[in-house]
Amino acid sequence: MNSSNNVKGGRAAPQRPKTSANVPQKRKKSFLNKLLMWLGMTVLACIAAISVGLALYINKISDTLPTDDEILAYRANEASIVYDRKGRVITELYVENRKPMKLEQFSKWMVMSILAAEDSQFYSHKGIRPLAILRSLFSGEGGQGASTITQQLSRNLFLSSEKSLDRKAKEAIISLHMERLYSKDKLLETYLNAIYFGHGAWGIDAAAHSYFNKSASDLTLGEASILAGLVAAPEKYSPIRNMNLAKARQNYVLNRLVHLDWITREEADAAAQEQLKFNERTEKNKLVFNKAPYFVSHILFKELIPVYGSDKIYKGGMKIYTTLDLDVQQAAEESMAKLKSEGGLVALDPADGSILALVGGKDFEQSKFNRVTQAFRQSGSAFKPIVYTAALEADYRPIDHIMDAPISLRVPNSSGPAWTPHNFSETYAGEETLLNALAHSHNTPAVRLTYMLGPTAVVETARRMGITSPYLTPTLSVGLGVASVTPLEMAVVYSVFANNGNRVEPYFIREIRSREGKVLQLNSPKITEALQPGTAMIARSMLQEVIRAGTGSKARLAGFEMFGKTGTTNDYTDAWFAGGVPGLVAVVYAGNDDLKPLGGKNATGSQIALPVWSSFIRSAVKILEAPQVFPRELSDEESGVRVMRVCVESGFPASPECKKVTNIYMPADRIPTATCPLHAESAAEAEDPNAPQLLLLDQDKTDLEAVKKDEELLVSQDQLPIFGPSQIPPPIPPAPDLPPAEGNSTGSWRDYIKKDDRSVEERYQELLKKYNIQ
Repeated sequence: MNSSNNVKGGRAAPQRPKTSANVPQKRKKSFLNKLLMWLGMTVLACIAAISVGLALYINKISDTLPTDDEILAYRANEASIVYDRKGRVITELYVENRKPMKLEQFSKWMVMSILAAEDSQFYSHKGIRPLAILRSLFSGEGGQGASTITQQLSRNLFLSSEKSLDRKAKEAIISLHMERLYSKDKLLETYLNAIYFGHGAWGIDAAAHSYFNKSASDLTLGEASILAGLVAAPEKYSPIRNMNLAKARQNYVLNRLVHLDWITREEADAAAQEQLKFNERTEKNKLVFNKAPYFVSHILFKELIPVYGSDKIYKGGMKIYTTLDLDVQQAAEESMAKLKSEGGLVALDPADGSILALVGGKDFEQSKFNRVTQAFRQSGSAFKPIVYTAALEADYRPIDHIMDAPISLRVPNSSGPAWTPHNFSETYAGEETLLNALAHSHNTPAVRLTYMLGPTAVVETARRMGITSPYLTPTLSVGLGVASVTPLEMAVVYSVFANNGNRVEPYFIREIRSREGKVLQLNSPKITEALQPGTAMIARSMLQEVIRAGTGSKARLAGFEMFGKTGTTNDYTDAWFAGGVPGLVAVVYAGNDDLKPLGGKNATGSQIALPVWSSFIRSAVKILEAPQVFPRELSDEESGVRVMRVCVESGFPASPECKKVTNIYMPADRIPTATCPLHAESAAEAEDPNAPQLLLLDQDKTDLEAVKKDEELLVSQDQLPIFGPSQIPPPIPPAPDLPPAEGNSTGSWRDYIKKDDRSVEERYQELLKKYNIQ
């Protein structure tokens, strides 16, 4: 019997080895399950924590994101366009130069190139590409460079270009919203209109015009691939700045198109070899080519921004239709280029006051000071027609006589020196007709008339005719043009002569429409009666004599009725010519901003300003197809005047023997019947109640008595009615030519001008900053 065996029921019981390998499986399994459960719970907890954190993060940043309504209401910034009166673009006002178009209007090459370069899977993804973002993150790019077109659009419209995870998260959220709210076509259209192409151009159409001077609908594959290459870095890949980089980027775009099988290799090679013709203005980095800078600056700061605000003007896509005529404006600029000094030129339609051309200086980049609207300058003899108009209103006639002789005026009971005005030539004509005195711009007759009428009457006439300057005061010297006025004011005055006595208010803008086409502003002519029609017609005919045989004779244009007047100031600091033809009035001013003389004794209005005026008028009448004669809108009975053929020397109806003869308007009931007694015998002359009258001051009477015996041609006081002392106003004490400059009790008009000129650049920049449009 083997004692080592333990027998039970005749069968031996198996024995398990007692080693570590014999640990119960149940216990192992239990431990593994617990471990897996713990890991699972940890992962779930982490996921939950991340989810909660992500939810809180998304909720936090969502408060700063646009709502669905705001996304749907978005409108891209759009340039406001300024048009001339014929609908031609003068300039565009923008923060972002943008010309929105419909998707179907874009060149197919442009659409294909953009998709190939930026997001070839645009029509298949849902707004973001998670795998692309992950690849970018793990490559160390921080998620940059993996943006879809929708993400780029959301960034351009609602976010900054800050490189941060916050911005990327916001970008993704907005993109998902936009994909839900818009169709793919609408997103692509908005993107094409929103992206930046460098040099101030936003959107493909603006870029197409800026780089190639054509619409985005006409772009070739070569042009489209160049533009598509700009999106990644517009300034870096600009063909204007670096053609080599631009071509390298173009090749990338073309190769992508071939890779996608959207074009053939032959098409790509042909596009790469295409000869590109760039817009010359872009090459000069002047995408906004302002064709009338002084005009645009004036309407911008005087009429547009004060009413609508800079945001609406620069971002609202407004359509601004002006009165300017670009052809006339170009003629004005070309004529002004001949001027050696600074100056200004303004032209308007006298029938309605619309400004057709405005040149406020020789170079807007050098000086923003607008010499048409801001320069208050003495007008010299260009002001004299106002004095003669006031005389006509006082029933004086062009044929009446006045003395052109030295005269001294002193304040009564004053020991101060007398004022003695002189003629430019230092010579005197003696007795002459008002017609001749104005035609040859003699000074002493204008002073005599001012004295007879009273300076206040002259000022009142000037105000009615359009002078609004605060520097117009009733002094005896006012008739010589010592008051400082602007060229625009003088243009309004002269339009009264052309418009049969009606004064027009100059205006620059005809109509303004919103981007939707709604009329925001509609301007119409504002016309008031300044003079009786007959008075204006008589004055105009006197100014026609200035052109025919006076100081403005060099302005004559064959076949055209013209009127005008020169102006020259003391020390030859300012030169003027103002006048018009049927349908057009223009004023030219020349002068240095520092008030230095224009030159010697030849620096007159007829030598400096008149040639510029004449050059402009000769071009403008062709452009406007101006009529050659002033229309007779009123009959003789309605106007109360009719044409008289007059001897300029005597003022009587001309005889065949008269040498200086012209046609002028005269009051119909005050035309002499006798013919000229100087050049033909006229028995009825002494009895003619309408014979010319001699206008005399007391001083003139004394002087005439002294020379009466030696002047055989002088008409005696017994033959012609003489204005007696009771009809002549008392002497007016001289006053300063202009009131002191504001804030300077001892200043002068020159102080005002110098201060104004020095600060204009600074004030212009302040306006740009104020309205946030730099």
